[in-house]
Amino acid sequence: MIVQLLISSLVIGSIYALLALAMSITYKASEVPNFAQGEMAMVSTFITFVLLSTYNFPFYAAILGSIIFAFILGVLLEFVFLRRAKNPNPLSYIIITIGFQLMLYGLAAWKWGSEQQQINLPFSESKVIYQNDAFAVTELNLATIVIALIVLFIVYLLIQKTKLGLAMKACQQNVNAAKMNGISANFIMLVSFGISSVVGAIAGILIAPIITLDPSMMWDPLLKGFAAAVLGGMKSLWGVVLGGFLLGIIENFFGFYISIEFKSVVAFLIIVIVLYFRPSGIFDKHYVRKV
Repeated sequence: MIVQLLISSLVIGSIYALLALAMSITYKASEVPNFAQGEMAMVSTFITFVLLSTYNFPFYAAILGSIIFAFILGVLLEFVFLRRAKNPNPLSYIIITIGFQLMLYGLAAWKWGSEQQQINLPFSESKVIYQNDAFAVTELNLATIVIALIVLFIVYLLIQKTKLGLAMKACQQNVNAAKMNGISANFIMLVSFGISSVVGAIAGILIAPIITLDPSMMWDPLLKGFAAAVLGGMKSLWGVVLGGFLLGIIENFFGFYISIEFKSVVAFLIIVIVLYFRPSGIFDKHYVRKV
């Protein structure tokens, strides 16, 4: 039973890790949490659903189309809404992302309605790959974990091994110094929002078969992703990933051994505790003001 709980924790932790990473990328670029991240992922997942069910696209073509759409959606948020803000401050940025979230939710509810849809992926929750007396692994379990790890590895390579990643880190550390060295901070901001939208969209596509597809599907996962990001440290990309997996484990074991009714409360309790004792998160550097 413990092994089965651990597998379930890794599956949901993979999704939390992707959402936390998506939020961390935009936070490092703008120092503002993007609360539209969930609805951006939801709309991108609906695009996958439409391409698969209405236009009969092959699965990989539908995923590619959704990734392109998600990137454009992230660019749209930054270029059209955030960049045009007059005398911006963190609060105004947050309000803009919440407004964008509500706009996307309204558009999705108008276009697709509130009925729950089932997205058909080439891997199934009902088909068991391996089973014994202690645990079982389904196609969806394995695919979710593997795809999440691949995405995380790609983001790692992008940030650590490319000139674009070096420019992103330079802007995150000191935007003025980066500009003096010929780096376009606006372009880096644009790309950061695009990449984060793609990562969030992949999380939405992976979680859709588990919770069904509807306009409100990402409300709870986004809050859990945000809790994972706070737990790991919003400015630590790999801290938030570890925070996602850790939250998945804590949440599942709490629900099984203590109370399934209060399982969802764990994420919010973690936010309160971490912000009280270590506001920078467990895995991020903690700076103490001395003067």
